[in-house]
Amino acid sequence: MTSLLVDSVEERVLDDERRKIITFIEKQDNVFIKIETNINQVARIVNAQKFISKNELEKFCQQLEEIKDLKKKQNEMFKKIYQMLSK
Repeated sequence: MTSLLVDSVEERVLDDERRKIITFIEKQDNVFIKIETNINQVARIVNAQKFISKNELEKFCQQLEEIKDLKKKQNEMFKKIYQMLSK
């Protein structure tokens, strides 16, 4: 990914490769939207039932941690992309 961005900035990347990078970034965003939607659905169900089992709560918390970690990695990657493109 890094080499593709460097090449892009130095105008050595073909338009097709640029489109692939943009598509990758868009897919990342779509994945997070789906996961966040699922989390919201679980929250609505729990709010309606006013109950969640200990096992379900632990699983839900693990999923939230995974999302947090993935978002952090994604943000770091985007930050690097923007830094490279700004040079």
